Amino acid sequence: MNKQQFLQKFAFHHLDELSSSYQHVGDLKHASVLIPIVDHGNELSIVLTKRASHLKHHAGQISFPGGKVEKQDIHLIDTALRETEEEIGVNRDEIKIVGQLKPYHTITGFHITPIIGFIPDNYNFVIDQNEVAEVFYVPFSHFFDEDNHLKVEFSRQGNKHKVYFMPYLNYNIWGATAAILKDLVQHLK
Repeated sequence: MNKQQFLQKFAFHHLDELSSSYQHVGDLKHASVLIPIVDHGNELSIVLTKRASHLKHHAGQISFPGGKVEKQDIHLIDTALRETEEEIGVNRDEIKIVGQLKPYHTITGFHITPIIGFIPDNYNFVIDQNEVAEVFYVPFSHFFDEDNHLKVEFSRQGNKHKVYFMPYLNYNIWGATAAILKDLVQHLK
């Protein structure tokens, strides 16, 4: 899929329901993430991060750049842009926002809004090592191929939930990140 095909499909399709039906009980912390997409000409890639191993929450997990809404953030897009700039050094002026997906609730109490944006190819990332251990690319075709979508069902407080996994090379992409990617694929199909 190229950029033009992506933009057409994204603009003309509607995501009917989320991949995860999990609804957190209690107060939710609002957050947003950027799904950074890179156009390599004839192929798209998604940029993901591996969180630093010393972090208190989600250490070593694969994620999108993003985080919780801060008081100075004007809106959710501002949160995603600020966090992306802080974590991997992509200047907000170089990100072309194309839309967002429906919010996603996590078991850890976050209400995450995924923002979709294109970033320049061959970007010179500047990693904040306090938050990010690594930045890497995954061809979008990997996620578009539903044979790479694995799920495990589990019970929590008497309710059944699905956890998605989308392994790529030596990276275990799972949880909210995988569910958001699954939602993006469903939106485009």
